[in-house]
Amino acid sequence: MKYDFDQVIDRSQNRSSKYDERVQNFGTDQVIPLWVADMDFRTAQPIIDACVKKAEEGIWGYTSRPASYFEAVKEWEKKRNDWDVDTSLMSWSLGVVPALSALVKLYTEDGDKVMIQTPVYPEFYDVTEAWGRQVVENQLVEENGSWHVDFEDFEAKAKDEKVKVFLLCSPHNPLGIVWKPEELKKMAEICIANDVLLVSDEIHSDLIFHGKKHTPTAKISPEIASKIVTCVSATKTFNLAGLQASTTIFPNMEMKKQFDRFWMNMDIHRNNAFSSVAMEAAYREGEEWLEQLLEYISGNFDFVKEYCDKYIPRIKPNVPDATYLVWLDCRDLGMTNEELKNFMVYKAGLGLNEGWKFGRSLTGFMRLNVACPRSVLEKALGQLRDAVDSLS
Repeated sequence: MKYDFDQVIDRSQNRSSKYDERVQNFGTDQVIPLWVADMDFRTAQPIIDACVKKAEEGIWGYTSRPASYFEAVKEWEKKRNDWDVDTSLMSWSLGVVPALSALVKLYTEDGDKVMIQTPVYPEFYDVTEAWGRQVVENQLVEENGSWHVDFEDFEAKAKDEKVKVFLLCSPHNPLGIVWKPEELKKMAEICIANDVLLVSDEIHSDLIFHGKKHTPTAKISPEIASKIVTCVSATKTFNLAGLQASTTIFPNMEMKKQFDRFWMNMDIHRNNAFSSVAMEAAYREGEEWLEQLLEYISGNFDFVKEYCDKYIPRIKPNVPDATYLVWLDCRDLGMTNEELKNFMVYKAGLGLNEGWKFGRSLTGFMRLNVACPRSVLEKALGQLRDAVDSLS
């Protein structure tokens, strides 16, 4: 079926955090919210149909998780990434971020450190510092708008005996990098050599563009697979984050049991009634929708780049190879982080993510979510253009 991603849906009426939390995050609701990473698109029709059927049952009690649930994950990973995964080593969690938090708690102790690569998803800071652990930054290096790993610094940080976990974002949020197999191999081998657990957040692995190919880190070699925990989910891919479900894939049964016991001790171990059916429907019947989505979002990337090049050259967007998030270089505006936030909110009328939260030493960046109808994006960029022009 043909999906209409140009349809504008009023999400301000459906208890959407993206809209309802505007005052909380920006001090006003008079902004176009292009921040938190969910999409302004209806999900695939087979997923909607599966949830409607479940709703019509009228009984939503404690929900079992059939073997077909993890089999659907396995089949999807094999089809999309040519990765054979053992379903017996898969665990359910509320989401990738809760899973990351649990893994930091389980595999570090007081005084230990967790390495991250900045700029990166701010929750990598949060899940580390929430348990009293110290963040160690392997800062990505920028050259002419492109970013890469400083491997010399990476290895030096990994050799610190207090560094116990490395949180890898693959593909990378917010830079949209699809890591090459040789880059993943080098990072993994350094971690293994220094007894650092590598946890690979691969939630954006289905959102890949420009002919690139996602490589699951655990797929690189059997040795590397034996030392890596991988976190995946269909929620980002199919705009289902509110249903809260993810899969954590372990290298051995002992680690899986430790993780399952952590959640069992809080009596959190079941899908809700709708996430169970939605996840299976997504993996088994959502691919047609996904392929159309990728084409549309790729067009949005091109639109942003061409618009800024032509009308707002002082703002330089990247064109990401993954995710639906655009990293905006606003340094030519010459503003502090606070000034830039206020400019975006009160002059441009936009609710974006502040770049410094992805890397606390950064100044002059913002993150733009382009998973919205083209008309919304056009309006947002028009407001940004007028705001920048007013500075002259």
